[in-house]
Amino acid sequence: MNQALSAFLAELYADGAVHDAAQPDRLLKHRNLEPATAGLLSLIVRIAGARRVLEIGTANGYSTVWLADAVADTDGHLVSLDTRTNDEARINLAHADALQGGLAKRVEFRHDDGGAYLSQLADGSLDLLFLDAERVEYPGWWPHPVRALRPGAVLAIDNVLSHADEVAPFLALLAREPTLVGSTVEVGKGLHLAWRSGARAKSAV
Repeated sequence: MNQALSAFLAELYADGAVHDAAQPDRLLKHRNLEPATAGLLSLIVRIAGARRVLEIGTANGYSTVWLADAVADTDGHLVSLDTRTNDEARINLAHADALQGGLAKRVEFRHDDGGAYLSQLADGSLDLLFLDAERVEYPGWWPHPVRALRPGAVLAIDNVLSHADEVAPFLALLAREPTLVGSTVEVGKGLHLAWRSGARAKSAV
């Protein structure tokens, strides 16, 4: 990430915080990742060599830009999905692309329901899935958040400490899934990371 893009992301995060403070409707807030969480997530994309990445929860595109920068290093592609329109995120990604070329071509925006989209994906089609949407909906998406992960893929979930009660039912499902090894990292508002083993794939052979 070059210096100009880093400065733009800092400005975008600050603008998001001002927007959220003035926005009474929780569903219309941006609720951006904390910068430390965004940095860690982008590093995980690189470490995992993730090329097929799905983000559920686009908002203003702050985390989308971070992930686009990461998949540019893995020669990958990001789908960023939200139930709201992606106009602001598209504008912010275009600005980021002007500062560091090659980001926009890595991203596909979709206006869709997270659970419905996951249910349509083929088994093992994702290298990394990042959930940053309405947390109480995640259990209703089961088993697709795991089914869509290939062996060796990563599932990342934000807000697991700041909204522990809302995330608890989904984390309980993950804890009972024998193909997952997971842990919560105390960064930002809490990032839960889970790695999918190849156990299920081997037993099916």
